[in-house]
Amino acid sequence: MSNEKKYLTTASGIPVGDNQNSITAGQHGPTLIQDMHLIEKLAHFNRERVPERVVHAKGAGAHGYFKVTNDVSNYTKADFLSEVGKETPVFLRFSTVAGELGSADTVRDPRGFAVKFYTEEGNYDLVGNNTPIFFVRDAIKFPDFIHTQKRNPQTNLKDPNMVWDFWSLSPESLHQITYLHSDRGIPATFRHMNGYGSHTFKWVNKAGEAFFIKYHFHTDQGVKNLDVDLAAKLAGENPDYHTEDLFNAIAEGNHPSWTLSVQIMPVAEAPHYRYDPFDVTKVWSHKDYPLIEVGKLVLNRNPENYFAEVEQAAFSPANFVPGIEASPDKMLQGRLFAYADAHRYRVGTNHQLLPINRSKNEAQNYQRAGYMRFDENGGSAPNYEPNSFADAPKETPENKISPFEVSGFADSVAHDSDDHYSQPGALFRDVLNDEERVRLMENFASHLSGVTREGIVERQLKLFEKVDPELAAGVEKRIGSQTPIYPEK
Repeated sequence: MSNEKKYLTTASGIPVGDNQNSITAGQHGPTLIQDMHLIEKLAHFNRERVPERVVHAKGAGAHGYFKVTNDVSNYTKADFLSEVGKETPVFLRFSTVAGELGSADTVRDPRGFAVKFYTEEGNYDLVGNNTPIFFVRDAIKFPDFIHTQKRNPQTNLKDPNMVWDFWSLSPESLHQITYLHSDRGIPATFRHMNGYGSHTFKWVNKAGEAFFIKYHFHTDQGVKNLDVDLAAKLAGENPDYHTEDLFNAIAEGNHPSWTLSVQIMPVAEAPHYRYDPFDVTKVWSHKDYPLIEVGKLVLNRNPENYFAEVEQAAFSPANFVPGIEASPDKMLQGRLFAYADAHRYRVGTNHQLLPINRSKNEAQNYQRAGYMRFDENGGSAPNYEPNSFADAPKETPENKISPFEVSGFADSVAHDSDDHYSQPGALFRDVLNDEERVRLMENFASHLSGVTREGIVERQLKLFEKVDPELAAGVEKRIGSQTPIYPEK
């Protein structure tokens, strides 16, 4: 740090003579409007908070790197995955989904797992969760789903009637809510949970061959979870428990890491797979498509400023690099628009220019002006294309997306499968052990015990019956003997 004495200035760099006393007409006179330092401080203070994220509002983040450990160049031409040993800087933001900025870390909720890779070909954002599936499979249902997870518009309270009314009318949610109410619904820390891309994505190699893939980040610290009593205790005593744990671990040199693996499906096999491979409420069998290791993700540096780096970090699933593309997953297709649009509203149309979001290679395009354009705004270069300037940016045809065939009539088309029961049934019977199944049923019963609207519990129990009769009977038996997660209003 420089020994040069620093002096206080206004935002315009003007020295401030007195930062303790406002300018008044005498000792007891009114404050003068000419005190522009006072007015600037108050006006800036009023605007210090950008709108909080509609979802994933509460979060923590850290910097690190991703290192390739296995050659996957036969499957993708993405430069940052092109050779073993190659390292790429990353920023990872963890979050809860439904809670507000001041909410507790240790609630039962999915966790966001969003990774920004600062590659030589631009930023690649992999915006996933700590669950391999999701509640709904069509983006048109997403706003309604999130409304049920937020607050009742009349009481401004969390409302289990809203939550279970929606879930009991949306059987596709069964897989995710079974996962969520299992032990993994409350991770011990951000460091002790897995991350998933959740969606199906497409990789394309240099020969133009395409493959569908699923991302899996497995924690090297081992999966650990909190029991409900300890989680509730921590929520009251230290609502920032996960945020604090991550920061302290990195500060102490205990750098968390994850091993990235992928499942790879040849494109030709997708139409014939036993489940719709683009249905985000389903998983692919590891027996059918074994995990293939890709690399190691390590977090080794804390943010210097939470607002500048964590709060202003803007992730979009639409930020692909050459060699990685979207799939027909309906939820993914909706997110391609929604995330970037949310950042334009929340942070501004030029959010990509902020240091935390800025790509390593300089962005070169014809987008100009807008709020908070704080660079040279393209200078004297042309702001249109095509143009006849030899030094102006031009498209690169080799980076066009891989062509894919589409067919059919434009319509509001439903998914072609209504099997919402076999995979959560397999999770209940084959993955969870006896003790885990008991805790799952207790967690379901506790949550359902707060439902007061007639018919909702019965409707949900009928869905549980289709998953597994033991699940339905066990939940029904325990309802009423559990302490409701949300008390009756």
